Amino acid sequence: MAPTLSPLVWGLLVATLLPGQPQAMSALVTHCSVLVGQLHLSPVKLAELHADLKIQERDELNWKKLKIEGLDEDGEKEAKLIRNLNVILARYGLDGRKEAQMVHSNSLSDSAQDDGLGDPRLEKLWHKAKTSGKFSSEELDKLWKEFLHHKEKVAEYNVLLETLSRTEEVYDNVISPSDRSQVKDDVLHSKHSELKDRLRSINQGLDRLRKVSHQGYGPTAEFEEPRVIDLWDLAQSANFTEKELESFREELKHFEAKIEKHSHYQKQLEVSHQKLKHVESFGDSEHVSRSRERHALLQGKTQELGYKVKKHLQDLSSRISRARHNEL
Repeated sequence: MAPTLSPLVWGLLVATLLPGQPQAMSALVTHCSVLVGQLHLSPVKLAELHADLKIQERDELNWKKLKIEGLDEDGEKEAKLIRNLNVILARYGLDGRKEAQMVHSNSLSDSAQDDGLGDPRLEKLWHKAKTSGKFSSEELDKLWKEFLHHKEKVAEYNVLLETLSRTEEVYDNVISPSDRSQVKDDVLHSKHSELKDRLRSINQGLDRLRKVSHQGYGPTAEFEEPRVIDLWDLAQSANFTEKELESFREELKHFEAKIEKHSHYQKQLEVSHQKLKHVESFGDSEHVSRSRERHALLQGKTQELGYKVKKHLQDLSSRISRARHNEL
């Protein structure tokens, strides 16, 4: 069960939605780190949460530097930080909902197929694909990961939508009319823009799932990993030159290799966790100590790779966003 949203977390959340409250965001990130020990998450999920919080802290430090230099006057970058933090809260059950933990396509198990997809359209497409005879078992595993990735995108879109509603409500109920003129409309506008971008990506992804589910995978599938497939589709419709697009394609290959390496370490971490539980139940103290040390080293390596994957994904997404911005 996810921890209940404490008054402290709720107060910090409200504070982060107000202009000029950077210390509230820092406090909330710190509090999330403290809550890690109270969460009933697998070692793989804990490693992912650690990487997400590390990314969040890095982005916050970068934003503070920009703030000092007066480079975020409209509050857009601060608003994006808050949105990202809300996604983290929801993804790992830190927002107080029992059902809050989203599918996370960077995790080991990727959710059992019996768990369902939460959308009748997706369920129907998946059933057709499974019974069509067009997919090998390996291709079905690949397609299932694409469906889960789509489910995660929808879940994150809903979190952002609720964040927008909550932000507007806080502005209406907390900020006095005399202070309201100081609130930048661009902050809300940036949220609406991101929602539109996310919805466009969701619709494109659904179109792709329909096509693949009915036609199967072609013989020349460029990439295997859903996030890489998404990035490549977006890059092809961005304002890249032919040379830039080819360079981006090569970088995506390196990114996919990095994801595969991280996935390997995640599997090893899960196996290590199971072995450690067995040793703690039946082994002597020296054996337990050695096993815990090996497990801690493996956990640290998995966290490090998870951070690198997330940072690389962030960098690649930013390149596409800049290319799209140059079109306007």
